[in-house]
Amino acid sequence: MLITISPGPDNLMVLSIGMSRGRRQGMVFGIGCALGCLSHTLLATLGVGALIKASPLAFGALKALGGAYLIWLGIGALRSRGGARVAGADVPDERLGRLFGKGLLANMINPKVVLFFLSFLPQFVDAGRGDAGWQTAQLGVLFTLQAVVLFSLLGYFSGAVGAWINRTPGAGKWMDRVAGAIFVGLGVRLMFVR
Repeated sequence: MLITISPGPDNLMVLSIGMSRGRRQGMVFGIGCALGCLSHTLLATLGVGALIKASPLAFGALKALGGAYLIWLGIGALRSRGGARVAGADVPDERLGRLFGKGLLANMINPKVVLFFLSFLPQFVDAGRGDAGWQTAQLGVLFTLQAVVLFSLLGYFSGAVGAWINRTPGAGKWMDRVAGAIFVGLGVRLMFVR
């Protein structure tokens, strides 16, 4: 949940749309973004399951590379200046279905989210507990569900949250520090825990 609420393109866009277009539009766009995670879950499920079946060594390499990627993301967040600001979205009035589709597509085509899912989910897979693909799918669906809830709340309370981020100079920096520490911790765990 902390990863989902840390400043990033998706949640800042949800805030911007919610602030400029209204709660309902912010919620719909946010739900689209969150459900885009299902496409990444599918890729991770197929990829991780196939890797474990084909080669435990390849799965170990994926974990090592994924851990290094998470540590790199964490260091970047820890070093950031926390300059996250929410501006009004330059989005013309649109139908809700179209906003939902834009949120879905924005998340689905984000290569960083693909890499994140391939790095993040495998560390919670325990090959000794059965089908790795099924475990990865369950984890991805759980992540998506919490993102739906949080992005919906973010869209609903977008005006208040956006104003708080804009008027509290240290808010973005503090959120980046928390997210950075989480990323580094998860990366180390992924690389070294068997």
